[in-house]
Amino acid sequence: MPMQLSIVTTLYCSQPHLEEFFERIQAQAQAVTEDYEIIFVNDGSPDDSCELAVGFIERDPRVIVVDLSRNFGHHTAIMAGLEIAQGQRVFLIDCDLEEDPELLGQFTHIIDERCCDAVYGVQTKRKGGVVERISGALFYRLFNAISSHPVVPNLIMARLMTRRYVDTLLRYSERTVFLAGLFAHVGYEQVSVPVFKHSHSPSSYSMARKLTMAVEAMTSFSSKPLIWVFYLGVFLTVTAACEGLYLIIRHLFISPFGQPGWASLMVSVWFLGGVGIFCLGLIGMYIAKLFDEVKGRPRTTVRHIFCRESNAQFPQNDKQREIALQNYPK
Repeated sequence: MPMQLSIVTTLYCSQPHLEEFFERIQAQAQAVTEDYEIIFVNDGSPDDSCELAVGFIERDPRVIVVDLSRNFGHHTAIMAGLEIAQGQRVFLIDCDLEEDPELLGQFTHIIDERCCDAVYGVQTKRKGGVVERISGALFYRLFNAISSHPVVPNLIMARLMTRRYVDTLLRYSERTVFLAGLFAHVGYEQVSVPVFKHSHSPSSYSMARKLTMAVEAMTSFSSKPLIWVFYLGVFLTVTAACEGLYLIIRHLFISPFGQPGWASLMVSVWFLGGVGIFCLGLIGMYIAKLFDEVKGRPRTTVRHIFCRESNAQFPQNDKQREIALQNYPK
């Protein structure tokens, strides 16, 4: 009989909240079903989060710890956890307690009542300071303006999904993972729930990292910037042609210009040079993404899977990986 529930979370500097998270999420899982598993994915955490999570296996044999070989990023680590999850329903949540583990019970009630494929939380008020709130709002506005699959602003990681939703999500094999975009692109019926997100510590995402993530997300889910570059080139070409035609007509039929203006000339050169460099850089980012995809490298490298009976080496060969995902030791 298929497992009923999988809970997936990631570990990165999670030690201060991990014990409380485990106790609360375990209680919630047991209230839903006795047939569950809790999967902790260690995303190269520099503290003792992985060792603490491995200790949970002695207290609950349904705990599994996936130890990645290094830090691959939050969203990529979550995809690694989803590859392991076997439950008919899969609950995603961060373990920093900014999202209440009790959302599992609330989401389960909604997914039973609505017969939908995903239930997810949306912040009633975006956490953080003024800069974080403004930058977040700008990101969602810009992303939705250029993307053919808009995402819900201020959504959180907590999400309960059906098996077919997860299986469809795992078919997306791109190296750059932006989960909010993938969640929207998957489709199916999804229900949002307003929730309050706590704030225990400053965000681990620096402004530079947020900017990088925003650029990667936008270039991964839309080709509109390339189309805009084309139209920008058309506009500048037509403008330059009209200006050149005007200068010729004026010189022949009205009056020739006197001493040319060096200031306006330099401004034009710098402006057009900047536009050209910007366009080349934008095209270069898309080419870089193509380069990453065609190499076909694995998204993650798993060092060990810790579970009740074995701390086995996780295979790297694609065929062995498929067999291991289907038959990993319990």
